[in-house]
Amino acid sequence: MTKPILEAKGIVKELGQGAGMVRALKGVDITLNPGELTLLMGPSGSGKTTLLSIMGCILTPTEGHLAILGQSTAGMDAEELARLRRRHIGFVFQSYNLFPTLTALENVRLGLDVQGVHGSAATERARAALTSVGLAHRLRNYPRNLSGGEQQRVAVARAIAGSPALLLADEPTAALDAENGQAVMALLSELARDESRAILAVTHDNRTLPFADRIVHIEDGRIVGEERKTPDSRRPPAEAPRSKKKKA
Repeated sequence: MTKPILEAKGIVKELGQGAGMVRALKGVDITLNPGELTLLMGPSGSGKTTLLSIMGCILTPTEGHLAILGQSTAGMDAEELARLRRRHIGFVFQSYNLFPTLTALENVRLGLDVQGVHGSAATERARAALTSVGLAHRLRNYPRNLSGGEQQRVAVARAIAGSPALLLADEPTAALDAENGQAVMALLSELARDESRAILAVTHDNRTLPFADRIVHIEDGRIVGEERKTPDSRRPPAEAPRSKKKKA
């Protein structure tokens, strides 16, 4: 039996104190398996972002158990959690978070520098990551010269350059038009074929549904349902889109 990349059991998260305390998560169980793209969907305020932050070791749960690659996070201090995050987790955000004064290659290299990979090794890994997302011809371009879809693909390349076992995406299509949004989801779908990696994307976008292996629904801090796609019902990954002169 394949071991999960992430296991979360009985996750509770309380935010605030006293009369203002809010229980954002109320006993969440979720497992992320290798080779799968999971979508986490729910209305605003349902606990999606809080759960994503806990799975990414940015927040710690008030109660419950979290394990990444079988390693429990219980008792870890901030430095230990940061080390685990750097080693095993990649993040993609809707706002891209690219440095405008750095090229695509330099933006990806910067993510590797944080992990302690430098010099020619970092350059080659950054180049390989950008090539894998269809941007081999955009290495020297600055974010201002890239479309929205291309900027998001740079962000994906930065997230996967360190070969994380877990890739977490927060509304990765929210800032994109329909065509670029589908291209990014096709890319995530293709990356999820790697049997050493699990991908979870938080989304409101129903256009992402055909790309998922599994859809998990959350409401009011609780998992309320799950759907698993059959291989035949899942949209096949598309090729990475070619560069456009017009900015998306």
